[in-house]
Amino acid sequence: MVAPTRKTRVIPGVVPERIPFDELLEVGEPVVMKGLARQWPLVQRGLESASASVDYLKRFCSAKPTTVYLGHPDIEGRFFYNEHLSGFNFSTERMPLADCLDRVMAHAGDPRPPSIYAGSTDVDIFLPGLRAENDLVLDHEIFRGSPPTVSIWIGNRTTASAHYDQSHNLACCMVGHRRFSLFPPEQIHNLYPGPLDPTPGGQVVSVVDFRSPDHSLYPRFRDALEAGEVAELAPGDVLFYPALWWHHVEALDDFNAMINYWWHQAEGYLDSPHTTLMHALLSLRDRPEREKRAWREFFDYYVFGDADNARCHLPEQARGNLAPMDENKARRLRAFLLSRLNR
Repeated sequence: MVAPTRKTRVIPGVVPERIPFDELLEVGEPVVMKGLARQWPLVQRGLESASASVDYLKRFCSAKPTTVYLGHPDIEGRFFYNEHLSGFNFSTERMPLADCLDRVMAHAGDPRPPSIYAGSTDVDIFLPGLRAENDLVLDHEIFRGSPPTVSIWIGNRTTASAHYDQSHNLACCMVGHRRFSLFPPEQIHNLYPGPLDPTPGGQVVSVVDFRSPDHSLYPRFRDALEAGEVAELAPGDVLFYPALWWHHVEALDDFNAMINYWWHQAEGYLDSPHTTLMHALLSLRDRPEREKRAWREFFDYYVFGDADNARCHLPEQARGNLAPMDENKARRLRAFLLSRLNR
């Protein structure tokens, strides 16, 4: 497996009650907090054995079925597309999480196991009570208006191809070891993103096979490796990485479990920038190059530049949508856009 050579910065000695959220968000780069969750009961059971961690998780499993990804041994854990990028190399089944755990453990030690993976499974819904014994201390103002989404990822030796999320993330390695290859957002040009739709797991993924990259097809991938970094996580380690950072995630043991905390800094009434991107494909991409260059200046002025520059010369009552957004204004603007789209 190919990975960047530069190591992600490590902060030792962070205690659960004093996670440096302000510093993490200000620096805006990945950081590993070694051993931050090592005393969690789930981590301690995993250090005893994989079966001990599974028995512990089963204490909390609800009977509700969740989506489980299943792949033939030939995919070697890489959940991806089929040969023509028209579908996928895996199937899905709905089953209780306890059944997924049993399937993984049934193939522990198998040299060519089927790939089994339950991803982004809501902890509070499918493992009620687990967070009462295994949880981060989130006593910070960034969470008071918008609590994080907390999910668990369970499987055997599986790989999530490089992709990005729109949220900040705290990835807590619970059982087994994980390797994150991380790339800043500007490396999108060198990671060769695949189709916008369909996608293997809801997000656009790089089509480069990190196991054996074809540099004749993807020559700029070497530049991505130069700019990237790698985080090797042991049980109890917690990795922070900011929104929109690309991450290629490898689960390295026969049984692996990870808990993620996702959160936004933006107000809930703001729309997803991905929606804006889709609208820009509809309205801007295929216009003449001269027009596109002009519109880039408009976007820099109204959107990406200092918001005050576009409104400070106007009296307050005339600023309209240039004034700071609020919930009522967002509702009116959304209604206007819907009326324009439904033509």
